[in-house]
Amino acid sequence: MDLIENKQYLSKEKILFFFLSIFFSINIYSQEKNIEIKSAESFDRNEIEYPDGNILKGNSNKKVHLTHDDMDIFSKKAIFFQKQNSFIATGQVHVKQGDSINLFCDSLNYDGLKRKFSSYGSVKFINDEMELTSKILFFDRNLNEIYFNDNGKIVDSLSTIESKNGKYLIDSKKYEFKENVVVTNPEYKIRSNMMDYFLETEKALFYKYSTIITENYNIFCNDGFYDTKNKIGIFKNDAKISSEERVIYGDSIFFNENKQFASASNNIKIIDKKENLIIEGEYAEVFEKIDSALITKNPVAINITKNDSLFIAADTLYSIGNKNKRKLIGYYNVRFFKGSMSGKSDKIEIDNNTGLTTLSRNELSKRQLQILSENEINKLNPIIWDGNSQISGDEIILKEDLDKNIIDSIKISNNSFIVEIDTLGKGNNYNQMKGIKLYGKIVDNKINKIKIDKNAELIYYMYDENNELIGIDKALASSILISFKENGIDDIIFYNQPEGVLYPEMNLEDNEKKLFGFIDRFKERILSKDKLN
Repeated sequence: MDLIENKQYLSKEKILFFFLSIFFSINIYSQEKNIEIKSAESFDRNEIEYPDGNILKGNSNKKVHLTHDDMDIFSKKAIFFQKQNSFIATGQVHVKQGDSINLFCDSLNYDGLKRKFSSYGSVKFINDEMELTSKILFFDRNLNEIYFNDNGKIVDSLSTIESKNGKYLIDSKKYEFKENVVVTNPEYKIRSNMMDYFLETEKALFYKYSTIITENYNIFCNDGFYDTKNKIGIFKNDAKISSEERVIYGDSIFFNENKQFASASNNIKIIDKKENLIIEGEYAEVFEKIDSALITKNPVAINITKNDSLFIAADTLYSIGNKNKRKLIGYYNVRFFKGSMSGKSDKIEIDNNTGLTTLSRNELSKRQLQILSENEINKLNPIIWDGNSQISGDEIILKEDLDKNIIDSIKISNNSFIVEIDTLGKGNNYNQMKGIKLYGKIVDNKINKIKIDKNAELIYYMYDENNELIGIDKALASSILISFKENGIDDIIFYNQPEGVLYPEMNLEDNEKKLFGFIDRFKERILSKDKLN
């Protein structure tokens, strides 16, 4: 009996649920707005061709007029499916929504339940902000969005935009484009595979490979942001900015076109088109207005020549001046490499107009001059290594032949010092020359001849024809001329009453085999461009 009563109870519950379901279904359906027929010239039916469809026609003076939820639809003909709350409109279709939205097309399919329609033919969508044309256009009234997937064109007050796929979010005033996107504006042209554009702010977002072409710049990126109104952008993922003078690469580039300023970070590369100069690093700032660039975080400059290119590393590198007066300046911990030649200094300055490369040390304070020994000061001096030779001084100037684009001479104005490894000796012996001034000739990127002027001193290991040590020559002269060959010193000429003594090696103490101020810095030599950092 309990089982029977329980079954009866369950049956009553099922019946109640059934009627409640019907009630809510009816209630929801009753809330849906039905499509209304406002006017038509004639009504007809064709159950074979249009089952459950009402054929509405207009004439030359009067179009079919349908409405649904504040939207008016005018057409020459319409097939109205009342049960489905939908219709098909054909012939000079005009859709009007509110006071601002108008759509024109050849035909239109509308689903009143979903509040969506698709339009076909010569479709034209117009509102207060833009005009959109396409062969096929879809309108989702719930989301208030229109979209196309078979090429469309948008014209607004600022630009013309074309793409294969596009969406217009009416409420947020936003465009979304994919594939073959082209934006044409009097001041720029954008090409992209995927971008968003905000009408009110005039800002664009890029998600795939994109280019921005302006009068003075070409911009490339795979990810980025661009304020088209203020001409400010951030470009990422293999970003590049190209101008007439230079090209900037970086993982991320900030750019302000009005201020002609760019900053780049991570894997940056700056190519100077006019000077055949490449600068690499991790951070850079470029000031196009004053034609200058600053590069920090492991910067390396590459001065490209026909023969051996010059590689320069420093804590900070500057490229300043216009194309006729361009200079490259490096500060702090400067290192360079070129063929068999390398060097170090506190500062380097390359003047492409004069062809002069100047290596110098930081200016010493009075306190440093008081407490530092000559050897300690010499350790701070700029230095050049060429094979087995070491050249240092207060300031070293390399002169370039601008026609041949090669370094052809070297000059030191004070405290010049040359050290050469004695390759014939068995121990750590060094030929040494010092004086006040130095002038040298460079051939094929190697030191060929050097002249030391004023208070010239020399220590030289002399050998016979069998490469047996004869002795150590210690000499003084007004000037000394040294010729080099591939393996080292080839010939020495003394000028103006030289004084010299040839000592047996055993007669000299170790300290007597070194000129005052001697420093062995050969361990610091940079043997390849890969050793700069």
